Amino acid sequence: MLKGKCALVTGSTSGIGLGIAQSLARQGASIVLNGFGDVEGPKAQVAALGVKVGYHGADMSKPADIADMMGYAEREFGGVDILVNNAGIQHVAPVEDFPVEKWDAIIAINLSSAFHTTRLAIPSMRRKNWGRIINLASTHGLVASAQKSAYVASKHGIVGFTKAVALETATSGITVNAICPGWVLTPLVQKQIDDRAAREGIPVEKARVDLLAEKQPSLQFVTPEQLGELAVFLVSPAADNVRGAAWNVDGGWAAQ
Repeated sequence: MLKGKCALVTGSTSGIGLGIAQSLARQGASIVLNGFGDVEGPKAQVAALGVKVGYHGADMSKPADIADMMGYAEREFGGVDILVNNAGIQHVAPVEDFPVEKWDAIIAINLSSAFHTTRLAIPSMRRKNWGRIINLASTHGLVASAQKSAYVASKHGIVGFTKAVALETATSGITVNAICPGWVLTPLVQKQIDDRAAREGIPVEKARVDLLAEKQPSLQFVTPEQLGELAVFLVSPAADNVRGAAWNVDGGWAAQ
């Protein structure tokens, strides 16, 4: 379905981003990965799916790095047809104790980076009259939790940004949507579970269920594979008229 298209996925060397990149690659899209940590492993996983793979190590808090990454995609892949804004960070603290530098970093990486990639991707998409932009928000883009003021603000911002750009592109072949996952079992969440089990002296499995029970009625983690398959739908012809949606995949979290 996506042969001849290039997908750039930010924050894609692990977790949700890598899962989405793999799902798009299975449909034939060339992939530009971005992120920190191990690079060769993720590149090999995507390349094994038979597509061209590139990588750019842009720091998503730096507009100049983002511009360089978008230029790389233009030179090496002919431009970005599918943009997935996934890069994000988190910090937990009461607002009066929230470090100013953490607030600035979260807003820069979770929200402003999507503005910079989008503003640079859209001109090429308009010339082709085809493009797909998917912003990874969160259930925290729809509802709030205490001690996560910066993250909640950034994700609510992403949902609003998605709607605004969807309206600006509504008469074109470009669609803009957001995916709002609930709890996803990433290494970061697994660490929270392990820490909770140790702190409360309970089995890891009970800590897992207790964590889910606080927010996610299904008591099941969302998987990167599920989010990847939703991304495949959103870039398909079936979703040509899905525009400005904030699609929650959260086991019933926001329904409460």
